This record gives sequence, structure tokens and C-alpha cells, in this order.
Amino acid sequence: MRRVAFITGGSRGIGFGIAAQLAEAGFDIAINGVRPAEAVTEALTELKKYGGEVIYCQGDVASPEARKRMVSEIRGHFGALHVLVNNAGIAPKERKDILEASEESFTHLLTTNLQGPYFLTQALANWMIEQQVQNSDFKGCIVNVSSISATVASVNRGEYCVAKAGLSMATQLFAARLGEYNIPVYEVRPGVIRTDMTAGVTEKYDKLIADGLMVQKRWGEAGDVGKAVLALAQGYFPYSTGQVIMVDGGLTLPRL
Repeated sequence: MRRVAFITGGSRGIGFGIAAQLAEAGFDIAINGVRPAEAVTEALTELKKYGGEVIYCQGDVASPEARKRMVSEIRGHFGALHVLVNNAGIAPKERKDILEASEESFTHLLTTNLQGPYFLTQALANWMIEQQVQNSDFKGCIVNVSSISATVASVNRGEYCVAKAGLSMATQLFAARLGEYNIPVYEVRPGVIRTDMTAGVTEKYDKLIADGLMVQKRWGEAGDVGKAVLALAQGYFPYSTGQVIMVDGGLTLPRL
């Protein structure tokens, strides 16, 4: 039986990089996004070229109804789920100093970037437990894609940092709770990755990278994150539940 992975926000950016690595490795794939199905045809075609089944579950992870529908679609189509990758996330509509940022922006960010994955994990963790009880050979895992912003303060997007810090704690909570079922939970923490989200600050980071922001003087790519998630999904870190995998080119490495 082929293993099944669900990647939220999997139609582009980091999520697509993760989905592509898993599809190439032989996983059947479900991806999620808010765009209509016709807008992700190219991404689906690209993932299908690896020979596995690929479905698109349209919906906003911030919506309880959408989360319930996506779980139902995956259960109905595949009948199993082995890997959940909570990757979907948004940036603030406007970067504003924390002395000026709105409560509306804070609520919007936390609902999507923290509350959504928290309760999606709750729902799918219970299904994984169900599968584990039915089949002792079941191998499941959960990966939360956070950000260096979980610990690196950016005062012009505080709501994003708070959401990622919360997701980091959610990783530890679910790792502790799911240990008895041998379902590991991990956090992957990307640094500066070349995606749609960072397209507007390309010039800024080109200069910072050239000036030594990272130990490895290059942009991170979606595939760099994808390879880290694949290693976790393949079970190469079976005794490391709750741990953080840094994918930041050494940005957060303390240096003198």
C-alpha cells in the first residue's frame, strides 16, 4: 500500500516543493489551497508525473467547515493518511510596526497560521490514532512548517512571529500527546526562502545575503525545505519527536 501525504498550501511555494519531493519518493498526495481547482491544474499535472495519485482539496484552513470537508475528501478518496504537513500560511496584508498594527490583522494571521493547523492536526491525529489501533504496522507522522520568525523578532510583522511561535509550541504539545501512539510530530523552521511571499523583498534580501546574513550565501529554495520534510516523512528521525529542523542556511547560527 502506498503511503498518503496531505500538504496544506501545497499548490505553490514551499508547499509545492514539499509535495514534489514526497510525490517523487512514491507518496500519493493530497494538496490544499484556497484557489479554485482550475488555477492549480499545472501544479497537479506536475505532481502526477511521478506516477502516484494526486487530489486537490480546495478550502481555507482557517474555516472549521473547510477543514471538516477536506478530511472527509481524503478519507473518501484514499481511505488512509500517513503524513500531515501543516504548511499553509499567510503574511500580513501590510507590514506595520507593532505600535500601529491592527487587531484585525492579528486575528486574521492567528486564525490562519495557528488556529487552523492546530485543529486540523487535532482532527487528523485522531484519525491516525484510529488507524494505529486498527493496524500496528501503521506509520504516521505530522510536520509543522513554521519559520525562523518563531524566535527571530520582526517588529513590523509581530502577528506573524506570534503565530509561528505558537505553532512551535503546538508541535511540542502534539508530540507529547501522540507519543504513546508512536506518531512523531516535528517542526521544520525555514529561513529566507525564495517564494511568492518573499518576492516583494527580493532586493532587500539579495543585499543582506551578499553581506553575510546567512553562513551559506544563497537564498533557500522550496526544495531545500521539501528534502527536510521528506526525511522526516520517510522515518529517518524515528527517535526525535518534538524536535526542530532548521532549514535556514545558518542564518540563526550564533556568530562573532
